[in-house]
Amino acid sequence: MIERTTLPGDARTIPPLRQRTTRRAHEKVLPADTRRHHLSLILQCLADEGPLSRADLARATSLTRVTVSDLVTELLADGLVAELGTKPGARPGKPATLVGLVHDAVLIVALDLSDDTVLHGALMDLRGQIVTRSAVELGDARGDAAVDLVVDLVRGLVASSERPVLGVGIGTPGVVDGLGVVRQAPNLGWYELPLADAVGARVGLPVSIANDANIAALAECTFGAGNADGLLLVAVGHGVGGGILMDGTILGGPLLSAGEVGHVVVEPGGAPCACGNRGCLETVLAVPHLRDRLAAASPDAVESELRTVGTTLGAVLAPIVTTLGITDVVLYGPAELLDGPLLGAVRAAVAERSMPVVAEHLDVRMASLARDVVLTGAAAQVRFAQLGVV
Repeated sequence: MIERTTLPGDARTIPPLRQRTTRRAHEKVLPADTRRHHLSLILQCLADEGPLSRADLARATSLTRVTVSDLVTELLADGLVAELGTKPGARPGKPATLVGLVHDAVLIVALDLSDDTVLHGALMDLRGQIVTRSAVELGDARGDAAVDLVVDLVRGLVASSERPVLGVGIGTPGVVDGLGVVRQAPNLGWYELPLADAVGARVGLPVSIANDANIAALAECTFGAGNADGLLLVAVGHGVGGGILMDGTILGGPLLSAGEVGHVVVEPGGAPCACGNRGCLETVLAVPHLRDRLAAASPDAVESELRTVGTTLGAVLAPIVTTLGITDVVLYGPAELLDGPLLGAVRAAVAERSMPVVAEHLDVRMASLARDVVLTGAAAQVRFAQLGVV
């Protein structure tokens, strides 16, 4: 049998089929690793194709029927798949039994930390559907106090779950490495913070953490209307970040900072930014600063202010769009601020400053998954890390 993770206070267990490990070239591949890989293949086929018979799974995975039968038996025992009756239109002989994923066999705790005032969380099933929502006020919490709020939010969602919890996925602003260390998230007061380990140790569950804009871009392409061949998603919340997908792959760069458009200086000598510079795009566009700017404007000038900020954002995005040949620019954040004059000004500014052949094929729009794009991406991270299912 595969390794199991027992949930605190719950006799039920769940199988961590895909662990995040780094293996050196000379290290031996163990039988357990092969088995986890095969289990992931079965689950991926069922996620992609829907219910299949054991014979169908053997053909799709190139595994033997005996191996497939053994793996399906294990997944049935774990409750991750179920038998769904006989295959329609079967030939004479013993009818084939269909097996399919049980999408709510386990649930995922997903967190979105991008908002400027509230930390959002949800329990989600394996399809990315929200079962329960929760939130906590961020207030002035920074550093360890903000970590405490994250832990409280996770614990509350785990306590409310009527199913085993597969793991915790967190989308956070800032630069995040592959080990779940937040290298810097100035607006939350986090620097070199091993957030995955810190939260995991306190809640007793595996934790997957990634930059909010990056997982939002992945979710927009996987579950929404995004173009994975060339997409730039700009997340506007407590700060401003960007996620770039090219040819289906997130661009991270050697410093893991690709897409950090919020720290491009747009007003030299302007307002101080949390990163240490002055006049960054974030000081103009981040939700707290944008709300202050609009509050200081007269009612007749609000639309003009939004257009000015949109033009500034468009000027920052145009060189990226032209250089990379991106065709899909997506804004994610409060619709009441972004979806209107600001979006229109971004669209016009990018088109005006981009190569004509690029502008001709460019779509500038709001995220199709609306407010749940980071939550969906966070849940998808856990599904991949623990089950090997994309």
